[in-house]
Amino acid sequence: MELDRTTINLKSFILKLSVLFILLLIVSIFAIQFGSVTISFSEILSLLSNSESSNTANEIIFNIRIPRLLLAIGVGGGLSVAGAVFQALLMNPLADPYILGVSSGGSFGAVLAMLLGLSFFFVQIFSIFGALFVIGLVFFIGHRFGRLEPNTLLLTGVMIGAFFSASILLMLTFLNHTLRTAIFWLVGNLAMADNFSAYYVVVFSMLISIILSLFGYKLNLLAMGDEDSTNLGLNTKTVKSIIYLFASVLVGFIVSVSGIIGFIGLLIPHVVRMIFGTDNRIVVPASFLIGAIFLILADTIARIIILPSELPVGVVTAMIGAPTFIYLLKKQSN
Repeated sequence: MELDRTTINLKSFILKLSVLFILLLIVSIFAIQFGSVTISFSEILSLLSNSESSNTANEIIFNIRIPRLLLAIGVGGGLSVAGAVFQALLMNPLADPYILGVSSGGSFGAVLAMLLGLSFFFVQIFSIFGALFVIGLVFFIGHRFGRLEPNTLLLTGVMIGAFFSASILLMLTFLNHTLRTAIFWLVGNLAMADNFSAYYVVVFSMLISIILSLFGYKLNLLAMGDEDSTNLGLNTKTVKSIIYLFASVLVGFIVSVSGIIGFIGLLIPHVVRMIFGTDNRIVVPASFLIGAIFLILADTIARIIILPSELPVGVVTAMIGAPTFIYLLKKQSN
C-alpha cells in the first residue's frame, strides 16, 4: 500500500469514480422503470420534460420511486463506507457495523422509541444514541481488558450485539399491533421512503461519507499498526475515536430509517479492494458508489420478484451477499 500523499494518481482516481458514478446513473434509470407498474424510458423522459404528463405516472416516479431510489443510495452507500472504515480500523476483513454491535444498538434504540409511542423523529434520535452507546460500551469493555486490540473489540462487539438483539426480541413482544411493522422494518425495508426522509438521508449519508473519505490517508497509516503509525506522528487514539464516532452516527442514522440490512458493509468493501486495491483514499469513496449500486439493484429485485407484493430488501441482500461473500473468501484463499 502506498502511503505517500503524492503517490495517488489523481487522474486515475477521478476516472474510476467517474465510471462508477455513470454506472450509478444507469442503474438508477433502470430501477425507476420497474415495480408494480412498469414505466418505459421514453415515458420517464417525457415526465422530466413535460409537467403535464400522466398524473399517475408522475405520482409513481416523483413520490414513490425517486424517494426510494435516493434512500437506497444513502443507505447502501453509507453502510458500505461504514464497513470499509471498520475493517480498516480493526484490520479485520470480517468487521462490519453488525459484528461490532453498532447496528444492534441502533435498532434497540429505534424499537425502544416505537415501544414508547414516540414520533419518527425520536425513533431516529434514539437509534443514533443507541449506536453511540454501543460503540462506547465496546471501547469501555475492551479497554478494561488492556489495550484496545482489534480482536478484543470484535469479540466484545459480538457479545454486546447478541445482548441487544435478544433485548430487541423481548421488546417486540410488547409492541402488539405494531409488531408486524417492527419486524418488517428490522429485516430491512425501504418501502416507507418519502420525499423528505429520502432527501435528508442521502444528503446526511453523503456528507458523513465525504468526511470519512478525508481520513483515507490516516486509515492507511493505521493499517500499519498503532506503534508504526504513532512513530509517523499520528495521534492514533484521537483519530480512531473521531472515525468511530462519525461511522457510528452514520450507522445509527441509517438503521433508524431502513432497519437492519445485512451484508452490505461486509461484502462491498471486499469487492472494492479486489477491483481498486487497498488504498483507503480510493476504497472509502468507491465503497459508497458501489454500495449504492448494489442496494438499488437489490431493492429493485425485492420490488418485482413476488408482484404485487414485495420482499424486505434485507432478505435479498442476505440471499445475494452470503454466497457471494463465501465465493470471494474462497477466491482470495486460493
